[in-house]
Amino acid sequence: MAKNNYAYNEDVNEAKTARAMAKSLKISPKHCVEICNALRGMDVDKAIIYLNDVIDMKKSVPFKRHNKKVGHRKGQEGWPSGRYPVKAAAEVLRVLENAIANAEYKGMDTEKLVIEHISSHKGIVIRGAIPRAFGRVTPFNTPTTHIQIVLQEA
Repeated sequence: MAKNNYAYNEDVNEAKTARAMAKSLKISPKHCVEICNALRGMDVDKAIIYLNDVIDMKKSVPFKRHNKKVGHRKGQEGWPSGRYPVKAAAEVLRVLENAIANAEYKGMDTEKLVIEHISSHKGIVIRGAIPRAFGRVTPFNTPTTHIQIVLQEA
């Protein structure tokens, strides 16, 4: 089995950090990048509330990088364009809860946790095809995403 490395390579106290990773999730890499940018540096309790609001489509995620032809959303602070990536938000929430459980197992105070590092990377592309007329074929690929979260006790 391959060793999984984190993109976060700071010299930190291992007793005050907890981390979690998920690989090859069938969610959009672009949606994950925008969710991670919105959550970076946030308290864990606020992040869970924010992700639940995105899943319930009460709050939108600001799309700052991948925002071509993205409509404006009401109530967005600081950036007009945004979306409601429900599937990606549910997966990020699952990884965040896993990191919180890892912190609890290490004996850390879960009330003081802050998202020190959160990132998403493109995973493998699952190749697929759709048959077309006259013996042709159109590719129908499924992108995957890797998510990494590092929590630190403040």
